[in-house]
Amino acid sequence: MLLHIPDVLGPQQLTQMRAALNAADWTDGRETVGAQGAKVKRNRQLPDASPLRQQLGQLVLAALAASPLYHAATLPLRTLPPRFNRYEGGGQYGSHVDGAVMTLTAEAQLRSDISCTLFLTEPDDYDGGELIVSDTYGEHEVKLPAGDLIVYPSSSLHRVTPVTRGTRLAAFFWVQSLIRDDSRRRLLFELDSSIQALTRSGADAAALLQLTGIYHNLLRQWAET
Repeated sequence: MLLHIPDVLGPQQLTQMRAALNAADWTDGRETVGAQGAKVKRNRQLPDASPLRQQLGQLVLAALAASPLYHAATLPLRTLPPRFNRYEGGGQYGSHVDGAVMTLTAEAQLRSDISCTLFLTEPDDYDGGELIVSDTYGEHEVKLPAGDLIVYPSSSLHRVTPVTRGTRLAAFFWVQSLIRDDSRRRLLFELDSSIQALTRSGADAAALLQLTGIYHNLLRQWAET
């Protein structure tokens, strides 16, 4: 499921974050990928050990915690702390698939079910830099307003087109969901969205209770912890 989640960050948060990132020390983005990714990756990243990465990452995680839509869509079990990247001067990331298992801590790993990109720069401030996600329905071009998030299956082939003017700043991270299978996550999300819409419309309470029970029983049956 590819889903656009708007307004994860507000204007003041974005202004403060961009100011901090524009003054930051960056490193070669190829340092955080394997041999195959290094062949096609041309961008800059905040170093993993950077205190700024940890500080800004906590701000992003706090904003996500306040987004019901994000939680309904991802059903997160574990989240890799956000990283931050910078594309400019022709920087790009060629077609690739994200690694299936990532190091979360020295003692724990994370299965990457869902990939997330949080746009931090307004689309009019740079040319290029579109995230292209390929799935069974073709290619989807994503270039969102600052503060908006795109989530998509980590199994998807994807790329970032060259940035030919300006600078593209983004946060990115991966989620291990309670629900491994993307089609089941989609069904649960659609069911939850329908329940919320019916609740707002004042639908029959008994029917809503039954649908809510179905949602939770499916979640109980499919969830992995």
